[in-house]
Amino acid sequence: MSALINRRDLDFLLYDWLDVPALCATARYAQHDRATFESVIEAAHTLAEEKFLPFAAKLDANEPMFDGERVHIVPEVKDALRAYVEGGFLSAAFDADVGGSQLPYVVAQAVASLFASANGPAVGYMMLTAAAANLLRAHGTAEQQARYMRPMIEGRWFGTMCLSEPQAGSSLGDIKTRAAPQPDGSYRITGNKMWISGGEHELSENIVHLVLARIEGAPAGVKGISLFIVPKFHVNDDGTLGARNGVRLAGLNHKMGCRGTVNTVLNFGETPCAGYLVGKPNEGLACMFHMMNEARIGVGLAGVMSGYAGYLFALDYARQRPQGRPVGDKNPDSKPVAIIAHSDVRRMLLQQKAYVEGGLALCLYCAKLVDEKATAGDAKQKEELGLLLEILTPIAKAWPAEFCLEANKLAIQVLGGYGYTRDYPVERHYRDNRLNAIHEGTNGIQGLDLLGRKVTMKSGAAFRLLLARMQQTARAAVEPELAEHATALNEALARAARTTQALAAVAMQGNVELFLANAHLYLEMLGHTVVAWLWLQQAQCALRARAGTAAGADRDFLDGKLAACRYFFRHELPKTQHQAELLARLDDTSLTLRPETL
Repeated sequence: MSALINRRDLDFLLYDWLDVPALCATARYAQHDRATFESVIEAAHTLAEEKFLPFAAKLDANEPMFDGERVHIVPEVKDALRAYVEGGFLSAAFDADVGGSQLPYVVAQAVASLFASANGPAVGYMMLTAAAANLLRAHGTAEQQARYMRPMIEGRWFGTMCLSEPQAGSSLGDIKTRAAPQPDGSYRITGNKMWISGGEHELSENIVHLVLARIEGAPAGVKGISLFIVPKFHVNDDGTLGARNGVRLAGLNHKMGCRGTVNTVLNFGETPCAGYLVGKPNEGLACMFHMMNEARIGVGLAGVMSGYAGYLFALDYARQRPQGRPVGDKNPDSKPVAIIAHSDVRRMLLQQKAYVEGGLALCLYCAKLVDEKATAGDAKQKEELGLLLEILTPIAKAWPAEFCLEANKLAIQVLGGYGYTRDYPVERHYRDNRLNAIHEGTNGIQGLDLLGRKVTMKSGAAFRLLLARMQQTARAAVEPELAEHATALNEALARAARTTQALAAVAMQGNVELFLANAHLYLEMLGHTVVAWLWLQQAQCALRARAGTAAGADRDFLDGKLAACRYFFRHELPKTQHQAELLARLDDTSLTLRPETL
């Protein structure tokens, strides 16, 4: 059994459920077929197992260190990332005209899941670089793309995103980094940035920082933020590297998890620091959101795969670890049974399975929406797919970060005392995953984004589209085995619609604070409803497959899908009823709480 993923599950999601090969009928992906996808995934799986997984524990135990001059990272990271680039995985989803393989984004995300499971902190440098290159693809000039984007796609230079500052955190309207126009058209950048992943290292020839700053005289708040390219080394007109630019490492942040992705405090302008404007002045945040939204789906996938890796280890451990006897066996001389024989252990494993396989379905579904939008035949269809992606992105980021972390907790519990030791990887996966609730906007911010922006955008168009898709699935679930779940989903959808309407009425009355007071709870309610919807789709697909010639291990796999769906509908979806009641009641417990009483 693979330590990274259940390959049958990945095939089921890509081919049986999402029908990814159908994308090959479009002009954009016509050069590919299922054989291409399987070859790429198999190559990625081999590389992840052979080059990334073996040093994951070593990287965690030997986090990057700064000696005052250089950042030291275990050498295996550079070797693995070189193999990743040479294998074509960094450029896989980029268009052919910029040097990529033009694979569907959903296939690229399937590949990313394997590396995230094997060694997420090591591959984090690649995720940031791909997102930075994509931002320049969308918003950079032709000259900026040639000078900065191409070397990143080639894997020679790495990229970062520099948003937060020590005094501002997530409140980007309060950033103080400044950009002063220079006669040559560049800007002089001065300020400080905090929590910058991949901010300093010697893993690549150059580092391209994408930095939010204010041009002198810009409006206050988020409306006055611009975006700049700030390279570690200046780049000459012929593409060669010049002198060091004025961005310097002030220190490293030492985290509880994801230790292998160096996290930095950066100073800009101790010596002259040149930056180059991306897009228009004062529109930097809109440009940066192109990178942030991609990164949010990536963070969601990272959360899924930390939970998935922990689940697979706990499952294998439970099958091999003898301990205890069946409840009815009172004979002290009988042999202990494997702990998977105990119903409570099976409960914990099934709960993990429901979370991580549901989370993976959510992330891959969002990835396929990206492909469908890119290949849409008309403007209306493209707009609708964009709206679906907008409303699902905060859920895809935050739901796995919350509930796949719960899967990690359960994996530790399955191992008992051993789960808390570093002799086994489950505690490391938990620590790595804990950061995902903070990465790329805290889960609380995702709740505010979902309810405060995405649900209300275009008079609720995105919410209505999502609701219609989920209702369509419930209507189509006519199989007797799924009748109970279809009814439960319909009831949950009606609750979500009523709750959203009640909250929107409060917003229309102008009481925005009360409207958003429990946005985190709204995200959990809608997130659970969405994952239940995707589980029902998986169950329908499993029933169709089981009606064929499924037998042996494949029959067991399909029965497992149906069991996980049943668990989610009976144990998880009912939680949305209480959440909906609290939301509709406009509970103000936290809103009216006086700070002095805490």
